[in-house]
Amino acid sequence: KSYRKELEILAREKGPYYLHKMLEQVDPKSAEAIHANNVKRVIRALEFYKETGSLISDHNESERQKKSPYNAVYFVLNDKRERLYERIDKRIDIMLADGLVDEVKTLQAAGYTKDMVSMKGLGYKEILSYLEGECSLDEAIYTLKRDTRHFAKRQITWFKRERDVVWLNKDEYDYNEDRILENIVNTLKDRKII
Repeated sequence: KSYRKELEILAREKGPYYLHKMLEQVDPKSAEAIHANNVKRVIRALEFYKETGSLISDHNESERQKKSPYNAVYFVLNDKRERLYERIDKRIDIMLADGLVDEVKTLQAAGYTKDMVSMKGLGYKEILSYLEGECSLDEAIYTLKRDTRHFAKRQITWFKRERDVVWLNKDEYDYNEDRILENIVNTLKDRKII
């Protein structure tokens, strides 16, 4: 049995905080950075330590210090939270109108189950719960919209941790795509990329 499997069993039997305590003992810096509920990352950090004898926090820090051989600029288009959430809700409504439920029914009939990685994606798992009678369609849609908003929030947090990101807040450009593009082009010229 692999170490990862052992840790997954421990997480199920004793809970995520038990695993997180294990990480605290070997790599306090990682334990501080990784929430106990993020079991996959906790397991990966423990697994890295067992395989290499090194701390994943040290590894990540040395990776961050490396200079990229590429001259690149990383742009993040950002929007006000309420507008972002409205767009998420609208997109999900369109996905449903375009046949998301039928798509998941077809996958289910072909033998796809919740245990498969491909079915854990946003949209599939919620609709599968509905099709399996675990919730109503309205509850599945509510959960899908909520979880997609949470995912978007986590993405924003992730981008904020990245170095050398150029944030473009769309509202500051009055949602004018030409002005946004002009700023991107000027930034690339200033950095001698184009």
